[in-house]
Amino acid sequence: ASPATIPNPCFKMSQTTSPGLLIFLLTVGSASAAEPTIGRILLVENVPHIHQKPDFCGEACVAMALQKIGHNADQDFVFDKSELSPLEGRGCYTRELATAVRNIGFDPGPVWHRVKAATAEVELNRVFGTICSDLAIGNMTIVCMHYDDSPRTTEHFRLIVGYDRERDEVIYHEPAIVDGSYKRMARQTFIKLLPLKYDANEWTVVVLPLRPTPQLNGTTSKTDTNADYAQHIRLLKQQLPSEEFHILLEKPFVVIGDDPVDVLQRHSTNTVRWAVDRLKKDYFAKDPVNIVNIWLFKDKESYESNCIKLFGKKPGTPFGYYSSADRALVMNISTGGGTLVHEIVHPFIEANFPECPSWFNEGLASLYEQCRDKNGRITGSTNWRLSGLKEAIVANRVPSFEKLCSTTRDQFYNDDTGTNYAQARYLCYYLQEQNLLLDYYQKFTRNVSTDPSGYQTLMDVLGTQDMITFQKRWEAYSAALKFP
Repeated sequence: ASPATIPNPCFKMSQTTSPGLLIFLLTVGSASAAEPTIGRILLVENVPHIHQKPDFCGEACVAMALQKIGHNADQDFVFDKSELSPLEGRGCYTRELATAVRNIGFDPGPVWHRVKAATAEVELNRVFGTICSDLAIGNMTIVCMHYDDSPRTTEHFRLIVGYDRERDEVIYHEPAIVDGSYKRMARQTFIKLLPLKYDANEWTVVVLPLRPTPQLNGTTSKTDTNADYAQHIRLLKQQLPSEEFHILLEKPFVVIGDDPVDVLQRHSTNTVRWAVDRLKKDYFAKDPVNIVNIWLFKDKESYESNCIKLFGKKPGTPFGYYSSADRALVMNISTGGGTLVHEIVHPFIEANFPECPSWFNEGLASLYEQCRDKNGRITGSTNWRLSGLKEAIVANRVPSFEKLCSTTRDQFYNDDTGTNYAQARYLCYYLQEQNLLLDYYQKFTRNVSTDPSGYQTLMDVLGTQDMITFQKRWEAYSAALKFP
């Protein structure tokens, strides 16, 4: 070939022009009549830039392209379309990113290309010619390439948005940095970094042209997505105290424990999922605001030592607790699952009934320390708190319900006798047994602005203003209850 055979006169050939570059020039040289150009630059303009979340470089690239063509989609949406389990705790590799691209409605065509090392220059320039052909009609391409030429370089997705013919530079969006729009790289450097050399003789080139189809759709969800859980688990894996720990996903929680994985799975399915399904069925429309970890430590030693490692303090209870600040339920699971169900109630109350006073928060949670399924609904049974309540009734130290409902947080929790807990639990138990508990919860949440203690609502649901007489009846009822 001679210079006269090159359709686009902006390219100047020399006698040393390589065969690979010649193929590249011939591939893209005839597209000039239809392509969007600025001078001699092949460019897709006004592409939004998205700074990737950790390990979400590919997801960010797809989201940039989606937003360019007018779709309300973010990198989390792209992850969710990838079908990658969030338990992996990472972003998409090429296979999952290709799945996401296709599920969203792009047609990338072949993604993996094999390049013989012996003919690499020709083949790599042919691939680049295809990238430029797509740019000529406004389609961007994602490439998986080495981040740089350092010995420990990582593989990284970038979005190719243009090519400057005159300066022989590739123009791309870099998701790894905040100011990553329209960065430039010499084409020779790009070609050098593009092949993934898993094999000495045959290299792999990964390109995902983002060619829209009529089925393309990108609308971002505002709820916690698989991407949120993936990012959460990615960080969580870095915090695990030892290799004994396993992670399971039990939405809206993440369950972590150092029992064997089959034991942990039973706790996750038979206690966490069982309780969550039933609590949501009766009470809670909203999931907890943040993803909450459930730490299930296999015994007392693990519970106490790992609380210090993870949270910087020894636990104040031998059973377990919920920490809103740490976004964690923390359990010595060897003591049983009752406390776990109790603590699961608290983050749901935070999300659905933030004004809830401590007495009802703990009364409802304590009700389900001992529970069972009854016709598909969670139902509290009598439990160990009954003996303390009976002792308080005999000693005449059970406060009035008006006083219980009006307790502040400190007043409720500073009861060393446990009477407040027991009274609140067995009031909820009584309401449950009279089929009034759900009605009370619903009315209390509606009336809380005018009845913050819930006392007036309690009288309305009970159908009485004579709470002295009711308390005598309730105490007699409670004294007759049995707990084996």
